[in-house]
Amino acid sequence: MENKSAEALWAAFKKEHPNSPDTYEAWAFGDSTEMADDLAHLVQEGIKTATASNYALYEIEQEPIPEPGLLNIILDGSGRAVTIVETKKVQVLPFNEVTEEHAYLEGEGDRTLAYWSSVHETFFAKEMNTVNREFKDDMLVVCEQFRVVYQA
Repeated sequence: MENKSAEALWAAFKKEHPNSPDTYEAWAFGDSTEMADDLAHLVQEGIKTATASNYALYEIEQEPIPEPGLLNIILDGSGRAVTIVETKKVQVLPFNEVTEEHAYLEGEGDRTLAYWSSVHETFFAKEMNTVNREFKDDMLVVCEQFRVVYQA
């Protein structure tokens, strides 16, 4: 999918970092315009430095999980590119073993593990339902830490 704002942001980034890869992935957090806007803003503010995703979806879609060094463009809810992040650390853990630290780094709500677990159980259950699977407390989650390397 062509995204002019992502292309422009990547071109500006490449001018400053000419040895960066020629390809990138551009995506938004969450499953709604509002969530994408809110989470992109937290990334821009330096509050959100981690995310979690559903490991089962990587398997189903036969996509590799993120690796350290990967660069991604973060989009807001309207599809506008707002920042480029670099993956720093990736762990695959059961949902019920995600740490307080990871929940805090995600930067959402009150930043507690209880809040993280509540909202992510709802989110992952919805995702699992779309692929005819059930949420389980020990389902695998891809926990990714990142840092902002370029802002729009």
